[in-house]
Amino acid sequence: MNDAKALSDRIDALESRVMFQDETIETLNQTITAQWQQIDALTRQLASLNDRLQEAEANAPRPANEPPPHY
Repeated sequence: MNDAKALSDRIDALESRVMFQDETIETLNQTITAQWQQIDALTRQLASLNDRLQEAEANAPRPANEPPPHY
C-alpha cells in the first residue's frame, strides 16, 4: 500500500515537471520566433541601406585630381 502511494506521488511529480517543461519550451519557442522575425527584418533593412549607400556613392561627384586634405 505504501509502495503504491510512493509510486503515485512520483508519477504526480513527474507529470508536474513535464507540464512545467512544456510551458517553458513553448515560451522559449515564442521568444525565438519573435527574435528570428526581428533578425529577418533587420537583415532586410541592412540590405536596403547598403543598396542606398552604393547608389549614393555611385552618383556622388568625383573630385578632379585634387590632393587629399592633409597636404
